[in-house]
Amino acid sequence: MASKDCSFDVVSEVDLQEVDNAVNQTGKEIAQRFDFRNSKSSLTLEGDKITILADDDFKLKSVIDILQTKVMKRGIGLKNLDYGKIESASHGTVRQIVTIKKGISKEIAKDVVALIKGTKLKVQAQIMDDQVRISAKNKDDLQAVIGCLRQNDFPVELQFVNYRS
Repeated sequence: MASKDCSFDVVSEVDLQEVDNAVNQTGKEIAQRFDFRNSKSSLTLEGDKITILADDDFKLKSVIDILQTKVMKRGIGLKNLDYGKIESASHGTVRQIVTIKKGISKEIAKDVVALIKGTKLKVQAQIMDDQVRISAKNKDDLQAVIGCLRQNDFPVELQFVNYRS
């Protein structure tokens, strides 16, 4: 029997339906909370951008806290949220745009491959668009790579999918 390579893909995916649910839940909580009564605070999701509008910086921080709580409960990593700068908006309000990061950029993919090569395990790492494919003859080496990647802090949440043995 010929030995077969095992492999898995390292990706950074975000379920936009879950993000939409988190945004809707945040909006409902803002509408119900006493400290937001008579407030112009709101948030909208358009594509992969969340626009947060609030009366002042303090209320903006409160909306972001609520959003982060809802996003975490839905299983989305906070590293996948990229916060833009706070801007002045009309009627004395402030606005912040939060971009949802999807996929692994080329720079992060190169860091992942460099880390894997530094482990000296007998694995091959290959960059494919916005993911990295890891393959090896030994399943234990793949498990070691997953453990190593989980211990390191990358600017996006990594998921391990498509495991083939």
